[in-house]
Amino acid sequence: MAEIAVPSTPTVDADGHVLEPRDTWTKYIAPKFRERAIRIENDVNGDEVLLFDGKPLEVVRNRLATLGGIDMDPSEIIRPGRYFYEDGCPPGGFEPAARLKVMDDERIDVALLYPTIGICWEGHVQDPQLAHAYTEAYNRWLVDFCSHDTQRLVPIAHINLLDVDLAVKELARAHDAGCRGVYISPDLFARARKRFDDRSYDPFWAAAEERGLPIAFHVVVRDQATTSYVDPYNGGGISFGLLNFAFLAIDVMGAFTELLSSGVLERFPRLKVAVLETGANWISAWLDRLDHKYEVIHAVTRLKMKPSDYFRRQCLVSADPDESMTAEIVRHVGADYFIWASDYPHIDASMGVVDEIRTHLAVLPQADQDKVLGGNALRFYGLRS
Repeated sequence: MAEIAVPSTPTVDADGHVLEPRDTWTKYIAPKFRERAIRIENDVNGDEVLLFDGKPLEVVRNRLATLGGIDMDPSEIIRPGRYFYEDGCPPGGFEPAARLKVMDDERIDVALLYPTIGICWEGHVQDPQLAHAYTEAYNRWLVDFCSHDTQRLVPIAHINLLDVDLAVKELARAHDAGCRGVYISPDLFARARKRFDDRSYDPFWAAAEERGLPIAFHVVVRDQATTSYVDPYNGGGISFGLLNFAFLAIDVMGAFTELLSSGVLERFPRLKVAVLETGANWISAWLDRLDHKYEVIHAVTRLKMKPSDYFRRQCLVSADPDESMTAEIVRHVGADYFIWASDYPHIDASMGVVDEIRTHLAVLPQADQDKVLGGNALRFYGLRS
C-alpha cells in the first residue's frame, strides 16, 4: 500500500468523527440484511428514534441531534424533541469536501475518522451475522467518504467481536480497502461479556498485529447500565446528566486496563493500542498505581514487565485540547506516547482546538510538541515511513 504523503510537521487529528447519513446502512448493507438495517425513523408517537434491528435506542429518543451539534447551543439541543438528527449535522460531518474545508480552517493536515451512530449500536445487537453486516456496511461507506482525499482523510475500520472469524475477515477486507486502524467497542455487552484474554480472540489480535493495525478504544452510547452508579434510567433528568456523561470515559479506561493486565499485550508484543476520548491527564497517575499494585501481586499475574512498560512499548493515549496539565504529563511519561483529538463534530467538541492544544503544549521543546501534534500518530498508524 502506498505511503501517505504529508507535510514534514503535520497536525493530525487522531479522533475525528463522521456523522453517518441516515441512509448509510440501507444503501451499503448486504441485501439479505436490508430489512434489518440501522434506520432513523419517526415512531407511532412521532418520536425520532434510532433503530437497530427494528428496536429503538432509548437514551437518544428525540435527542438524535445531540450526536452532532458542535455548532449549536448544548442547553437547547439537549432538550428532547426540539431538533432532529440532521439539525445537529454540520456538512463537515457527512460531506468530505466540507470536512476538508473545516480542516483547512482549523489547520488540521490529516484526520483519522471514527463513527458516530456506530458507537451506539453494539451491545444492543447480539446476532453476530447482523453485527458483521453493520460494520461492513459502515466501513464500505467510510472508505468511499475518504476516497475524496486519501492523503488527508484516513478511515478507521469498525470491527465487532461477536464472531471472531467474521472480525478477522472484515479486518483484512477493510485494511485492503484502505483502512489504517481499527475501532472496537470497550463495552462488555458488545462482546457478549467475554474478556479480552479469552483465547478465542487470539486470531483477531494476531491479525491486527500482523497487519500493523492499531486497535483503538472509544467511548460508547448505550441504554444498559455498566455499574450501579451509571444508569440512564436511574432517575432520569438531572441525574442522567453530568455523572453519566463524564463516566463514559470509564469504559475506555477499563477496557485498556483489562487488555493490559490480562496479558494480551504480553502475548502479542507488536499489537498497538490507542486510548481515545478519556483525556490524557489521568494516565500518569494510573500507570503509577498499576505499577505499585503489580509489585505486590506480580507473582499471580500473567505479566512479565511492569504495566507502564507495556504502555510505553505498545500504546498511545489521546489528549483533549482543553486539558490544562497535558504538558506536565507529557514531560513525566514521555512525549512519544501522546496524540490529540478534536472530537469534531460532537456536542462536547469545539472549534479552535488546534490553537488550544498548541497553547497547552507551548512550554515543551518544539520536537516534543511536533510529536504530540502529529508525529506520533503518523508513526503509530504507519502514515509515513
